[in-house]
Amino acid sequence: MSKSPTSFPLWPDRPPGALGDQLQDRPTLTSFPPTAKPTGAGIIVFPGGAYGMLAPHEGETYAHWLAAHGIHAWVLQYRLGPHGYRHPAMLHDAARAVRTVRHLARQQKLDPARIGVMGSSAGGHLVATIITKFDAGQSGAADPIERESSRPDLGILCYPVITMQEPHAHMGSRENLLGLNPGPELIDALSAELHVKPDTSPAFIWHTVADNAVPVENALIFAAALRQAGVPFALSLFENGVHGLGLGNPAQPAPPWANDCLFWLRERKFVA
Repeated sequence: MSKSPTSFPLWPDRPPGALGDQLQDRPTLTSFPPTAKPTGAGIIVFPGGAYGMLAPHEGETYAHWLAAHGIHAWVLQYRLGPHGYRHPAMLHDAARAVRTVRHLARQQKLDPARIGVMGSSAGGHLVATIITKFDAGQSGAADPIERESSRPDLGILCYPVITMQEPHAHMGSRENLLGLNPGPELIDALSAELHVKPDTSPAFIWHTVADNAVPVENALIFAAALRQAGVPFALSLFENGVHGLGLGNPAQPAPPWANDCLFWLRERKFVA
């Protein structure tokens, strides 16, 4: 019998930069143990929602799909723009989530070198941010979690927001993340395509050309930046499909991106 999902706070006490003590001020991780033979890999899911909400079909639905393929999944409830949060709160939450899962890995029979992240839309932007803006951890930190690296071992980006630069930026995500009138330096700092380096995590990206909310150029410019830096990646493009499809449903099927992603996860030894 599979274990039911359990949630726990990212920080035992008040999170750094917290604006209050309500639920929206306390980021959490929800654990979804594998429901198939465990592969020893873990993936943290960042739901989409333009940094203004968290879409369940891009959170727990993905987690159940990963768990069904033997991956231990977690869903991150990160802080959001409508509650007064701006960058870098979301990145701090993502980094803390990676450190936490890596710290838990050994006691949960997971491989600390196979910890990935996955996100859709704005969650994809958070993936792009953490795979380009990670650190090795603080070796002398009193909190053992803070000693862990925040570098994911791979990233899965579903119809991702990548750039904050016009004309291809998703302006709703930009406003919630950076505020109404961000300066050019802040816009550049959160345009992930400008920060790809050779040690950026390998990535799987998928998008549809028909997406009229987040232009497909976001996926294309990120793939080009990965290619230029020599970072391993896979890119699946489909002609049709609206924004926000996730894994699809009977009324609105998704393209077969999930099969492509599983093929790639097998190549990267995350799936048996």
